[in-house]
Amino acid sequence: MVETPGGQRQLSRRAVLAAGGIALGAGIGSLATGTASAAATIAGAPALPRSPRFALDAPGHVLWRDRPLFNNTVLQALAFDDTRDELYTVQLMQGGQQLPGEGAPVAGATRDLHGDLCLSRLDRTGTVLGHMFLTGFGHGVQIGVEPSPRGAYLWTETKAIADDGKHGWGSVLGRFPFADGAVLTPDSPSLRQYAPVPGADRTTASTDPVHRTLTMRHRVDGHFRYALYLLPQLRAGVVEPIAEVAQPDVLATDFQGYASYGRYLYLIEGNAFGHSGSVPPTGNTVVTRVRWTDGAVEDRQLLSVANDMRFREPEGMAIQLGPGGRPRLAFGFAETISTTDSHKIATVCYLDRLAV
Repeated sequence: MVETPGGQRQLSRRAVLAAGGIALGAGIGSLATGTASAAATIAGAPALPRSPRFALDAPGHVLWRDRPLFNNTVLQALAFDDTRDELYTVQLMQGGQQLPGEGAPVAGATRDLHGDLCLSRLDRTGTVLGHMFLTGFGHGVQIGVEPSPRGAYLWTETKAIADDGKHGWGSVLGRFPFADGAVLTPDSPSLRQYAPVPGADRTTASTDPVHRTLTMRHRVDGHFRYALYLLPQLRAGVVEPIAEVAQPDVLATDFQGYASYGRYLYLIEGNAFGHSGSVPPTGNTVVTRVRWTDGAVEDRQLLSVANDMRFREPEGMAIQLGPGGRPRLAFGFAETISTTDSHKIATVCYLDRLAV
């Protein structure tokens, strides 16, 4: 991922059309605590769900390691369908592929500029079961899954805009059913768009399967915010969030993903080994916990799990239900195939110790 830390601004309410929000900030766990950012539960909105918090200083665990995705580019984000014991990943399309209707293979830089993504469906061991191509969607910063009796629906960014001249970033949210082998565009009939905040861009989504909420991150006037929605209401077109917070200004490296569980928001940041002060084996992958109730940063912790990797770039977060329905805070890492092959494979890890 290539997104650097965002700014912060005061909360302002605005007319909405379909679903939205953006981010907040912190200090570093035992290293420091954060101060409250502009944030609030929304007056008259349903109460935030009660929930424990993930202990960020607990040992991390590896779910599976070094598995190839459908394309050989960096893992960008992940999300779980625990009703089927599956998960989905998204990545930029690799260069040299030619889709139906394209006159020739397309370079990777062009795919990045256009916001062309590859979506993989995997089983619990990380084995690829299917894929889709999403052309003109965005950068794949974060995705969500909404299970249904008929199959999984994905929530992603779409309608990419390359405002920096290098990368396509989504400008609205999209919801669509997984269909193996399909190629979608922002105009595909199976895609429903949600554009809740006028003037917003860099819109992405993450889902909480336990509390049935969706978090939307977006940018307005150069600043990021997060908004929390009840997923069934949002799907039906009720777009008033139940909480909304600003992204914390304590994020120090590249933003890499987020997830929400109950009344807490989690952010992950960091760089691959050898970049921006990320030195093996410590690295600089940090997870931040923020309260939805007031935007305060409660904790920031350096993650040491899987620190013997060659590349180790953190990518994406998601909530997974483990054995007995115990929640996990999962996150991904991109890895290189070998010291001589820089094509990428993926590793998924998690934290599962809960605190009151």
